Amino acid sequence: MRKVLKALLVLVLLAGVGLAGGAWWAREQWRSPGPLPQPTAIVVPRGSSQAIGEVLLEQSAIRDPRIFTLAARLTRSEGPLRAGEYLFPAHASLAQVLDVLRNARPVQRRLTLPEGLTARQIAALIEAAPGLTGETPAFDEGALLPETYSYEYGDARAVLIRRATQAMTATLERLWKGRSEGLPLETPREALVLASIVERETGMPEERPRVAAVFINRLRRGMPLQSDPTVAYAAADGMPLDRPLTRADLDRDHPFNTYRIRGLPPGPIASPGEKSLEAVLHPAETDELYFVADGTGGHAFARTLDEHNRNVARWRQLERQRANSR
Repeated sequence: MRKVLKALLVLVLLAGVGLAGGAWWAREQWRSPGPLPQPTAIVVPRGSSQAIGEVLLEQSAIRDPRIFTLAARLTRSEGPLRAGEYLFPAHASLAQVLDVLRNARPVQRRLTLPEGLTARQIAALIEAAPGLTGETPAFDEGALLPETYSYEYGDARAVLIRRATQAMTATLERLWKGRSEGLPLETPREALVLASIVERETGMPEERPRVAAVFINRLRRGMPLQSDPTVAYAAADGMPLDRPLTRADLDRDHPFNTYRIRGLPPGPIASPGEKSLEAVLHPAETDELYFVADGTGGHAFARTLDEHNRNVARWRQLERQRANSR
C-alpha cells in the first residue's frame, strides 16, 4: 500500500500540488469510499487493467480508470486481476475493488431443476439460464438429477449437464445398493423408470412409498400399471399435456401406454428426484393395488377392485359438484 501511496504522491507532486496536500490526496484515492451506491455484481472481462477499469467506470465502481490502472500496475505483485463475475460492496474503495478482483470468490449463480420435468423441459431451463454459455447438448430422458446447481458466469451448459448426469448416476447407484430385497426390478434403470412414474403420479412426499408399493404389487402380479402420466407422456411427445386424457389416448397402441402394455415402459417419463427413487427401492409394505385422486391433492388407495370402484365413484361425484359450483 505504501508503494501505491508514494506513486500517487509523485503523480500529484509532478502536477504541482504541495507535499502535504499530495499525501492527503493519495490516501483519499486509495482508501476513501467509492461511488458504487449499493452492492453490485459486475462481470469483469478478460483483458488489461485499462479495459477492466473502463468496465468498472461504466458500472460506477470507480471514479477514474487512469488511477485504477496505475494502482493495479503498482500492486501487480499481489496477484493478477481475474475475469469473472464478482460482488463489489457498496462504496468500495479503490483498495477494496482491487482486493475483490484478486481474492474474492466469483458470484455463485443457481439453477434449480425441479423434480418431474421431462428432458425437453429441463433443456429449456438450461438454455434460458442467464450466464451459461455454449450449446445445450442432448441428453436422455431421466438422465439428470433434479437439484439446485451452482455455477459461475461463463460456465458451459455442457458442463452443468454433465454434473447433473453424474449426480443422477451416483445417486441411483448408491440407492440401488441399499434396496429392499425381493423387488421385481432387475436393474437400476428399471428403478429409474418406475421412479419417474411415481414422481409424476403424486406431488405429496408422504405418498410416494405407498404409490410405489401399488406399482410394485402390480408388477409382481403381472398386472398393467395403468398409469395416466405414461399415457400423457406418449400423447404429448415429452411435454406437458394441455388437455384431459381421452379414451382414444387410453386405447392407443404405444410403448409408453401402460394401459395396453404389461410391465414397465421402455424408458423414464421424467427426471425423478431422490425421494421418488428411495420410494421405489423401499416401497411401503402393503397389498394395495389401486389408487385414485381423493379431491384433497392426495389419493384414495384400495386393495380390491370393488373398493377402488367406490373410490372412483366418490371422486367423480366430487368432480361433478365442483363443475356445478362454477
